[in-house]
Amino acid sequence: MQDRSEALGQFKEKLYEQFGVLGRAISSPRRLELLDLLCQGERSVEHLADEMGLTSANVSQHLRVLKEARLVEATKDGLYMYYHIADPAVVSFWVGFRQLAMSRLAEVRELLRSFQSDEEFEAIDPTEVQQRLAEGSIYLLDVRPETEYRCGHLPGAASLPLADLNDKLGEVPTDREVVVYCRGPFCIMADEAVRAMRERGIKARSLKEGPMEWRALGMDLETN
Repeated sequence: MQDRSEALGQFKEKLYEQFGVLGRAISSPRRLELLDLLCQGERSVEHLADEMGLTSANVSQHLRVLKEARLVEATKDGLYMYYHIADPAVVSFWVGFRQLAMSRLAEVRELLRSFQSDEEFEAIDPTEVQQRLAEGSIYLLDVRPETEYRCGHLPGAASLPLADLNDKLGEVPTDREVVVYCRGPFCIMADEAVRAMRERGIKARSLKEGPMEWRALGMDLETN
């Protein structure tokens, strides 16, 4: 009986030690940001470094920790190393993690409020988006960078990155309502786009769910 008890104690110790590998991997705010970006689509080290304002060496260090925890994987193409999420379960984990942070941490909710527009843009929900897309009564617009759009976007969505919006706003149809989305509820690109469109007299509102949330709801994405 004593041997069995000792074996059980060792088993539990080793089990939680392995859980700790994941905990340590996501203990850095920078690694959480990397995980969020990679959930949007595959990126090179250089691309990640540029978007985060870090050196490639610093980003590579963080990515190694995530890779050792088997949260991300890497492929080499010539001189460049590209990273992507290791498994769809990682995306589900990240969506759940963000939702938990939103529900349990008042500081997160306060930060979001501080960066949201003074205007209250009426949001639209995924079910209504699907229904109205089928009717042809809305124009669905993805304002994330084009590389993210190609990795996976909502069915029927057109791509118009926020950085190009002012130059290409004339291409947005005005005969129906425009629904804009970006990376999800923690991203403000959609609100920025909606504000710019409304200033030009275009009827627009935002979809708070991004591709990650869409997929978590059991809905398919399109890829280019």
